[in-house]
Order: sequence, then structure tokens, then C-alpha cells
Amino acid sequence: MKLTDRVYLVGSGALGLNLTDDYDCHVYLVDGGSEAALIDGGGGRDTSAIIRIIEGDGIPLDRVRYLLLTHGHADHAAGAAQLRGALGLQVLASPDIANALQKGGGKGIALDLAKEAGMYPEDFSFQPCPVDGELKEGQKVVVGDCELLVMETPGHSMGHLSFLMDSEGVQYLFSGDAVLWGGRIVLLSSPDSDLQAYIRTIKKLSGLAVDVFLPGHQCFSLRDGQRHLDTAMEALKAMSVPPNLK
Repeated sequence: MKLTDRVYLVGSGALGLNLTDDYDCHVYLVDGGSEAALIDGGGGRDTSAIIRIIEGDGIPLDRVRYLLLTHGHADHAAGAAQLRGALGLQVLASPDIANALQKGGGKGIALDLAKEAGMYPEDFSFQPCPVDGELKEGQKVVVGDCELLVMETPGHSMGHLSFLMDSEGVQYLFSGDAVLWGGRIVLLSSPDSDLQAYIRTIKKLSGLAVDVFLPGHQCFSLRDGQRHLDTAMEALKAMSVPPNLK
């Protein structure tokens, strides 16, 4: 599904548009011309559906060179191993998530707790995946003629990243689960979720002048995207916290 000249939505589950498996987050494709990159990899239960959508959108699979992970929760990262194997792409993640992803099994990324809470079925698997590069604050990932700035945005989870891209004067933010539509957040009771880190992240994202807002679930905005980040910030200014996703 083409969203803009530069971005496609190639995966989305039950908390989105139901394009692919229920346990997939939004999976975005950045088209940099000579190269393309995926932002997040979905839950890994049917990566072939994501690949079919990429092909249906007319993107040659051999141009998909990178998978950039916002964080390590299963709906965003469990598809990494299969996509890496199928497309031969490079998997890039924060150091914390790289360590957890290479161990597999979901340890350190709250999959065991999520299963206990009924968020995933007991037979849900998370295959170990090699990580080809680690991403840190301020780095830039070049994808063809596109450039994505790495922002460390913890709070929802440890090692959470967001990616800021300026293309032809349009500012894009791939926010993962840091902030969702309407300024909502996803604060969990798991050890890797941290309210004070979340507050710092929201302050960091305020004032970016984002045009296209592309979160990991639910709705996205193709213009005036900054309003969702600013709504979260307004809650902090009122000595409150933004509403949490139910």
C-alpha cells in the first residue's frame, strides 16, 4: 500500500489494517530508489504475506537491503530471522535489542510475560536472528537517496529507537511504539518499560515539526503528524501522563 512517494505500508495486523498476520505491527518500506529498507519485521508467523505485498507494490525484492528495528517486542521483531533469510537483508537494531535478538526465545524482551498475559499464544515462537549492525543516537542510515536519523526513544521498552527522515522537505517520523495516534503511549508493567524514560522521550520528540507520522500500530498521519507528539507533551505539561493504549 503506497502511502507517499517514499513510503509503503507492507504489513499490518489486528491493531492496524489487517493486511497481514494478526500479530504483525505496521511494517513500513522506505523506497530510496536504488535501495529499500523495512522498518520493523512483524511477528514472523507469515512473512510471505509481507513479501507478496512488497512484490505487489512493484518493489524488486533484491532492492530491499535493510531491516531497521524500532525495538525487540515480538510483534515488531520476531519476523526478523525469516525476512533476513528470505531477502538476504541486513538487520540493524539498538545494542540492547541486538543482544536479545541474537539469543532468540524472547528472553529480555518480555515475550514470556506477554504470553502469561494472553497477548500471544503459547506456541508463538521467536527465532534467534543475527544482527548485522548496531544503531545508536545520532547515526544516519543511508538507504539509496534517503537518509534516516537514529533517535534513542526508550520508555515503552529498553533499546527502543525511532527514525527521522527528511525527504524533499517532508519530515517523516517512524515512532514504533513510543507514541501512537492521538498522543497515546504504550506503558507496560514489564521490567523493560520505564515511565521516567518515557517522559524524557516524549519531551525529546516534541517540537520536531513532523509532517508524516508513522507509528507501529493503529492510525497514522500523512500530514500535520506533529500534533500527536504535541498532544502527548501537553499531558506532561499538565502534570499528568498521556493516555495508555488499552
